[in-house]
Formats: sequence, C-alpha cells, structure tokens
Amino acid sequence: MKKKFGSIFEGLGKWGNPTLLDKIYTELYITAGESEGVNKEHEVWQIEDTARTKAFQDDAINCNDIFRSLDPKTEEHNDKSQSKQEVPIRTVLTKGIAGIGKTVSVQKFILDWAEGIANQDVDFVFALSFRDLNLIKDDCNLLELLSDFHPELTDMKDAKKFADCKVVFIFDGLDESQLPLCFHNNKILSNITKTTSVEVLLTNLIKGNLLPEALLWITSRPAAVDKIPSDCFDRVTEVRGFNDPQKEESFRKRFSDDENLASRTISHIKTSRSLHIMCHIPVFCWITAMVLGKMLSKNDNGKVPKTLSEMYIRFLLTLTNMKNKKYHGENQPDPRNLSEPDVQIILKLGKLAFQNLAKSNLVFSKEDLRKCDVDVNEAFLLSGMCTEIFREEDPMFQAKKYSFVHLSIQEFFAALDVSHLFVCENINPFQQQKTLHDLQRSAVDEALKSKTGHLDLFLRFLLGISLESNQILLKSLRLQTEGDTESIQKTIQYIKDRLSDEKQRHYPSPERCINLFHCLIELNDTSFVNEIQRFLTSKNPSEKKLMPAQCSAMAYVLLMSEEVLDKLDLREYEGRKRLVPAVRCCQKAILTSCDLKDDICETVASALQSAGSCLTELDLSYNKLTDTGVKQISNGLLSPHCKLKILRLSGCLVTEKGCTFLASALESNPSHLRELDLSFNHPGDSGVKLLSAKLEDPHCRLEKLSLDHGGESKIKPGLRKYACQLKMDFRLADDDLTLSEDNTRV
Repeated sequence: MKKKFGSIFEGLGKWGNPTLLDKIYTELYITAGESEGVNKEHEVWQIEDTARTKAFQDDAINCNDIFRSLDPKTEEHNDKSQSKQEVPIRTVLTKGIAGIGKTVSVQKFILDWAEGIANQDVDFVFALSFRDLNLIKDDCNLLELLSDFHPELTDMKDAKKFADCKVVFIFDGLDESQLPLCFHNNKILSNITKTTSVEVLLTNLIKGNLLPEALLWITSRPAAVDKIPSDCFDRVTEVRGFNDPQKEESFRKRFSDDENLASRTISHIKTSRSLHIMCHIPVFCWITAMVLGKMLSKNDNGKVPKTLSEMYIRFLLTLTNMKNKKYHGENQPDPRNLSEPDVQIILKLGKLAFQNLAKSNLVFSKEDLRKCDVDVNEAFLLSGMCTEIFREEDPMFQAKKYSFVHLSIQEFFAALDVSHLFVCENINPFQQQKTLHDLQRSAVDEALKSKTGHLDLFLRFLLGISLESNQILLKSLRLQTEGDTESIQKTIQYIKDRLSDEKQRHYPSPERCINLFHCLIELNDTSFVNEIQRFLTSKNPSEKKLMPAQCSAMAYVLLMSEEVLDKLDLREYEGRKRLVPAVRCCQKAILTSCDLKDDICETVASALQSAGSCLTELDLSYNKLTDTGVKQISNGLLSPHCKLKILRLSGCLVTEKGCTFLASALESNPSHLRELDLSFNHPGDSGVKLLSAKLEDPHCRLEKLSLDHGGESKIKPGLRKYACQLKMDFRLADDDLTLSEDNTRV
C-alpha cells in the first residue's frame, strides 16, 4: 500500500516519474454535514473566499477523521448531523467537483494508515475504483473480488476472518460507475463466500447486509450522488479545495527549489481575481503552476490567462515545448509553432476524447485507441507530452486500459476535436447546419439536455477556443475561420435568450443556467450581469430552489464578472450563506433574518474594505451578530475604501459595547454613513449618548439614527426577548393570596 499510494502523478515531476505524495500534499478543506442532503447537485467551480471556513459556517474535517464523530457542539447549527452523531459512522459519502482533491484525500488516508500515522485500529483497508469495477464481468465472491485488486490476498483461505477485523472499504469515483446499482431489487446477501455479481456485492456491502461492521467511504462528483439512496449514508462530506493560505502553500511546495519563482507566481495570480479564485481547485493549481512557472522563469510577464480555455491552451503548448526540448533538443522560441507530428497526435487524442465523451466513457482499451489511430507503442505517446495528458491504468487485468489524467483534460481535447472537424472538414457533429454559430448553438442545446452536466466543461472549452486570441495561440492547428466575431455575438445573444426564456418547459435548470453564465465568461462577455440580476429576482419557482452548492457557483460567477448588481437579496435562497461573499459585487445587500452569526461578519467586513467596494446599503437585521460581529463590521467601516451609506442592524443582539465600536468607526471615517438602525437592541445609556453625539458632530455625515424599542430584554435569545415582567395589582387580588417579590410572585 505504501508503494502504490505513496506517490502521485504530477506535471512538475521528472518526465515519467511520479512525485512523492508527502512532498506536494496540501491539506484540503473538507466539510461535514450539508443541510440539503445528497441529491441533485451539479458540478460547478465553487466559490472561494478569504474567510470561507467561517463564512459558510461549515465544520472542517481532516481526511483521517472521516469516520470519527465531531464534537456535537461544533455541529449544533445542523440538527440532522447532530442527531446522527449518536450512532457510529459506518458509511461516508464525500462529494466534490472534478479535480477538487477527492482521490488525493483517499490516497492520503491510505498512506497515513500504511505508515502508522493514523487510524491504527484499522486492520484492513481496501481501495477499489468504480472505473476498475466496471471491467469485472464475471460473478465472484467478496474474497475473489478483493484478490483481483490486491493479489497478496490470493493465499488467504478464510474470508470469514474479515468479520472479526476492522475493515475499511474505499470506493472511489461513483460518477464513473456503469453498474446499475439496483438497491431496491437486488437480492439480499449476507454470506461473504457466496458467488454473485459485483453489483450485488456492492449494494449489500453499502446497505450493511454484507460485513455490517465494515466501514465504507465512497467518493463522487455531485451529479452522480443519487445513484445511491441518501439513507444509506451516516455522513455526507464535501471537498471544497484550497482556501487562500492553502493555495499559497501548494505553490510553494511545487516550486520548493525556487522560492523566488514561487513568490512571483503567487503575486502574479493575485493580480487576476478570476485566476486567483479558480486556483481553489487543486488540479487547476497544478496546471497554473505549469503555465506560469514557464512564463515567469523566462521573464515573460505578458497577459495572465483569465479564462479556463486560455489556461488549458497554454498548458498544452507548454507541455509540447517541454517535451521537444527534453527529447529532441529543440528549443522553440515561439511555443505556438507546433510540428506536424505534434499536431497529428493532438488531433488523434482529440478524436479519442470526443468519441468517448459522447458515450460518457473515461477509460479506453487498445481497440479504442486503434480506432483513432493512436499508437500506444509510439515513443511520443509513452514519454513526453502525453505522459502528462494520458496515462496507462494500473495493469491489474490482462487487458491494459488507458485514460486522460483528468476528466477536464479529456473535455478540453474533445472541444479541440469538434473545432477541428468544423473548420477543417466542415462537419458539425451535432446537426447539419454549417456556420460557427450553428455549431455553438447546437452544442449549447446538447449540453442543456444533460441532467448530469457531463458536457458542461466541454461546452465552455468549445466556446472559448473560438475566440480570436485563443485561435492565435492554436494557430498550428489551423482553427481560424471567417466571420467569427459575428457568430460569437449571435451565440452570446442565444445564450442570453435561453437565460431569459420564461416558459417553464424551455427554461434550463439552475445547474445549466449557472454553466451558461460560465460560458459567457469564456466568451469575454461582461454584460450578463443583467441576466444574473433577472435570475436572482425571478418569479420562476424553479430558480428560487438554489441549493448551497448552486449558490456557491452563483457567488463565483458574480465575483468573476467584476461587474456590479443593483441589489442582492439572500432571503429567497436555501443556500444563502454561500452567497454572502457576493455582497462585494452589489450596491444593496439584504441579509435580513438569514440565521447568520457573528462569524459571517468577517466576510462582510472584507467586502467593505475591498478597493473596489461599491456597497452603499447593507441590511443585516435580525441575525445573531452580537457585539463580536458588530466589531468586525466596524472594522469594515474604518476602511477608506468603505462607501456604505445605510447600515441596518435591528435586532442583532447589540449592547453598549457594540455601540462603542460603531462610534469609534464613525469617528475615524465620518464621511459616508448617513443612516444607522440599531432598534430592538440594548445600547444602554452610554451607547445612546455616544451615537447620538454623532448626529450633532459637524464632521460626521450621519443624518438618521434609530434606537427605538431598546432594552435589556432585546438581547435575550429566541422568544424570551419578547417576554415582559407582569405585576399583580394587589388591590384587585383575593385577600387570601400572599404576594412577594414586588407583587410578581404569588
């Protein structure tokens, strides 16, 4: 297990050699307990914010603690998770988008166990990927299945030994499963020596009929989690990728031998908000490090790629140039100039990628490669560029299998193939029309038909490749066409029309809508902020059902756009806590009665302090902010960048201490705030005096101050704040009653 899981494929390692996992591993942000359950989540690039761990109020969990109960006190905001802490955690689902770090987390868990670092009470750990399980067609018993993956078990005679040991089964990549997994129709199996299909073995393991004491960990992309009923899981976790410090740590580890290059790369990334946000995804960090590492080492301080498409194009060119320099001694001054052999292998891999993506096939046989004229024995494929893009699967079976190192790379190559088919062969694989707009429109329609989003990234790449700036980078592939600008504008308008379709049966799902926003980003269109405004204020009921992951994506889109919303009202959305970082992108933010606590205020303060802050009206009323939260908000008011004119903090459990923070902020930065609402709080006499003085201060712009309905009772929790002290009128009381405590007790 140490040998198998102790290293990881990395683009910055020596060609053909893996990199030690411990050398490059950076702790990922994994959360426990999602309120919306496990079904119908879409794979999207999810939002990264400086104070994300606090802003979203989710509990971080280390991968080695995946089966351990959290302290119930840390989960009291989630009633479902708290109730489940009373029973042992047997089955865990970990979801996350492609490239976010699910498999690496699994690998780290196994390596730490094998090296004696963690989980030493576990006797056996068995790791099985769904893409490999798809290949087993014959019936077998559990021991035979495990022996296929772990040949060292071949001599084991008594499979019943597992029942007396602590065993962990890890099933990686549920989204790649081609097994039917019929939980309601499959026969019940409890005998571990009985032969049956792989599917029956899996469903009975998961349901606890087979080895009920065994622990199970299953990973999946969000779109596929409903392949297993939600009641089969004791815990649902989500891998969210890197926060800001983890991004920096990741780059420093990748450039551990050149601290100056690491610092320059980090600084360069921070100059582009879109690029900085995208780097919360580990696989994108790897690609970004590969591209910027080469650009900056040559003092190429040109325009930093800001879109997914441009980054992947530069990634491809960088790898090709590195291969030619290492194996052929060729140092091409212009990496855009590809040799004809390079062009041909790229096109062949593109053909392989698209033909199999259309069938949702991620693993290829030699026959699949042969059909696309890809020669496995070709030296170019076995070393060089394709060791970074294409890998040979673990040869546990006689027939070797192959795959791209990451699904997003397959989707990128598929988009290259479709672009080449259209430009060079006048073929539109989706329909008969021949213009570029016809191709793009039909691709949009095909992607919108998908319930799982398996064509979402492909669509973004296809649209991004059509831009002239990206075609110049790919000039060796001869993808330039006439009339591109007009076609692209038509496509932009078509996407906006789809987003504006008010007919319920034609309107895309929230998941597909979010991807259409991403597509507009790839096409460098920034006018779509109006579409987001309409989306967020729509009367369409289906749009109001945005779950937390979808709200994360919406916040991401807003931050990426660098445009400004007129108003953002979080009250309508179940996943509203994840939209909080987007307050920096609007003029008016309404967060009233959103069950927010003081730890959300750091994110809000960050929005007030940002250099491009445009927030002028903020309503945080009826949230449990307390003085601690008000202190954070006051820190935001202190910033010279703050432009806030109206602040409402009604019913936020604020005392005179909080009023002191606000008064101090108004003293230091008196030029903007015009209206302050602190009604239904407990400012006390000193708080009232401090803030009232600001109304009379000629240097302070404060014009309206509300301190109505205050009092000590207003800082009591829940309904107790509305209670009042009752006294009995002793003149009306029965003579036999004895009153005490100032006539309040009988």
